[in-house]
Amino acid sequence: MQERARETRRSLLEAAACLFAEHGYAGTSVNDISARSGRTSGSIYFHYTNKEGIALAVVRDGFATWSGLAPCYADRTVPPLERLVVLSHKIAQALAEDALTRAGARLWAERDAINARLPDPFVLWTTAVTRLLAQARSSGQLAAHVRPAATAPTLVRAFFGFCTLTEALDGPRALGVRVSDWWQLTLPALLTGTNSVPARGWHAAPTGIAGACGACETVTPRPGSPGPAFPPARDAQPHG
Repeated sequence: MQERARETRRSLLEAAACLFAEHGYAGTSVNDISARSGRTSGSIYFHYTNKEGIALAVVRDGFATWSGLAPCYADRTVPPLERLVVLSHKIAQALAEDALTRAGARLWAERDAINARLPDPFVLWTTAVTRLLAQARSSGQLAAHVRPAATAPTLVRAFFGFCTLTEALDGPRALGVRVSDWWQLTLPALLTGTNSVPARGWHAAPTGIAGACGACETVTPRPGSPGPAFPPARDAQPHG
């Protein structure tokens, strides 16, 4: 019986996530979720009480995927700012392709219309960025004026807003390339003047966490060179 209940909850959550991502909270009804999932509306009320309850579950489950990105920033054999770039591409990929993450982001944006207190989805993300910046500072990669604890929330909020506006104007498939453009503008403000900058797959095959996450190689710009561009991580590139 427990396995059957878990399967029902999973199908309801997936159906609701797809609908919330496509139509928003106000544009999705309990009957819509019932029809999409193939379950009765009574099943929705039994497992989630009301539409607010299932929206809350979608946000919790959608942004719980951030913890699954931990391997992208946990390996200290890879330079911390390189891991930060990789992490951003993975988050952008989730925002572009994962229904739960997309629904969670849209519901968070529409939270004022939802009669439930949604969890802050940015706490774990901000903590991860703070740690990476602190590690970059310890390794001499970070510019002296950059304060990790103060900079991390600004980076996270700017990045999320950038992704949201990019998707609205250019569509989700553009996120990989646009994130690379974003780092090309942002990363020089974080780096010390003599550090190399992260870029992907120039001369050597990625290793360690870079290989696991489709990540970036570290390339040192030649004297007089404007420095490498930041192409998107392999699995974050737009298709088409």
